[in-house]
Amino acid sequence: MTEDKIFTAIGLMSGTSLDGVDIALLKSDGVSIMSIGPFDSVPYQARFKQRLFNQLGQVSVPKALEEELTLIHANVICDFMKINNISKSDIDVIGFHGQTIYHNPEEKLTFQIGDGCLLAKLLDLKVVNNFRLSDVENGGQGAPLVPIYHQTLAKDIKKPLAIINIGGVSNVTFIGNQELIAFDTGPGNAPLDDIVFKRLGLSFDKNGEIAQSGVINKSILKKFLSHSFFARPPPKTLDRNSFNYRDLLDCEIEDALATVIEFIAKSISKSQDYFPQVVDNWYVSGGGSYNITLMKAISEALNFDVFPVNKLGWNADALEAQAFAFLAVRSLLGMPISFPNTTGVSKAMTGGVINIPPR
Repeated sequence: MTEDKIFTAIGLMSGTSLDGVDIALLKSDGVSIMSIGPFDSVPYQARFKQRLFNQLGQVSVPKALEEELTLIHANVICDFMKINNISKSDIDVIGFHGQTIYHNPEEKLTFQIGDGCLLAKLLDLKVVNNFRLSDVENGGQGAPLVPIYHQTLAKDIKKPLAIINIGGVSNVTFIGNQELIAFDTGPGNAPLDDIVFKRLGLSFDKNGEIAQSGVINKSILKKFLSHSFFARPPPKTLDRNSFNYRDLLDCEIEDALATVIEFIAKSISKSQDYFPQVVDNWYVSGGGSYNITLMKAISEALNFDVFPVNKLGWNADALEAQAFAFLAVRSLLGMPISFPNTTGVSKAMTGGVINIPPR
């Protein structure tokens, strides 16, 4: 295996928002992106999503649930390949993130369910999974892992720039001419989605329309922003359940959502304190980039315009799935996927478990 070989990789991502499976294809030598292929997003069925939600925060799950999640991913891949006329012989590797159930790097523990060995057997393809474990075991936070992909995509873009990813949790990547810095900033879509689901049975607040009419509860916001997480310097990461939102139970839904949106925006604004230089080029990826109310709040908190990454020609929905395709190639080649300034690991290091299908 040589570094000048071009690999065709499929990446799979199921984020902490528990929306479903994102799948993307790209070609890479592990250093550059040669081409980006199709993308799709397949939602989880409501009952399965609820079963996953019920396991959040656990350090073990029923084996049957992990097998079901793996089978869902296998079916997503097979359908994706069929729809896009991709044959198995075209694919060199699958990057399988799995579903994060528990993340606490202070305990040197990060737990993503998804059986890479079973997926390799089902597909008869190489599968890389457990991308975060090696980093955490070596003193890193285990996240974010996408920044090296951001940097690779941004090689010809004016710097410095910052990429905010708003999934279940929010994180930021600072890209300078030489520097690459990344860390979690605070909450993302997860509390917003949880509130509208519990109160209205909806999956999310489309465009932030409900939140738009709300009034921010300043005393609750102040309490949120006093959390010890914000006093810690990066690298740092969060679990989906790191913050307690019980104080919002007595608020009208509009006010609860407005308060969380301001919390997200203010926590993103705090990230500037840790950048080596001022950034005026801000871009947003993930589901949060579609929330008009949230995007406006972030812009006001930063005092800069913010734009969806689509303005760069990137696909806001596909970035993380693409990233795990890219990371799978780097794992195959033994190249680093995490770095001291992105996860806090002691040195740049590779990661991921390579699963070879039985012959």
